[in-house]
Amino acid sequence: MPDSFVRPLVLADHNRVRQKMIVEWGAETVVVHETVYRPAELPGFVAKSGDEIIGLLTYHLEGEACEIVTLDAKHAGQGVGTALIEAVRQAAGREKCRRLWLVTTNDNLSALRFYQKRGFIIAAVHLNAIEKDRRLKPEIPLIGPSGIPIQDEIELEMTVQKQ
Repeated sequence: MPDSFVRPLVLADHNRVRQKMIVEWGAETVVVHETVYRPAELPGFVAKSGDEIIGLLTYHLEGEACEIVTLDAKHAGQGVGTALIEAVRQAAGREKCRRLWLVTTNDNLSALRFYQKRGFIIAAVHLNAIEKDRRLKPEIPLIGPSGIPIQDEIELEMTVQKQ
């Protein structure tokens, strides 16, 4: 990740995050496990190269768990996603979290590969969960970019060392 840095999101970033969500996720909301999130209102980290945002991660803290809600990297394979994961892992440790977790969909094979290579394990598969999420966000497509029907939520997790 040459000439770039990761920093926490600040209030001034919220409009850019909102716009990024609309452009890349189709709406300013994300629905997962029947929960509606507004990533622009969540804590997170941004990876920048100069003035350009090249990566974004948002998360939600609840009890001893830290859930990654969104993760985007502009260019795959350059370490941006890995740096953002490390930043949230450290933040979760400072917050005394024991578990760092996230949900992806069954069609997102690149995400499954990415997270497992970074130490996440599959904790649960929620069959047909996307059907319930579509009731809250009908924009969720039926078929993913790779032609696989989007239907199940796959929960991945890792243990966090408290700091």
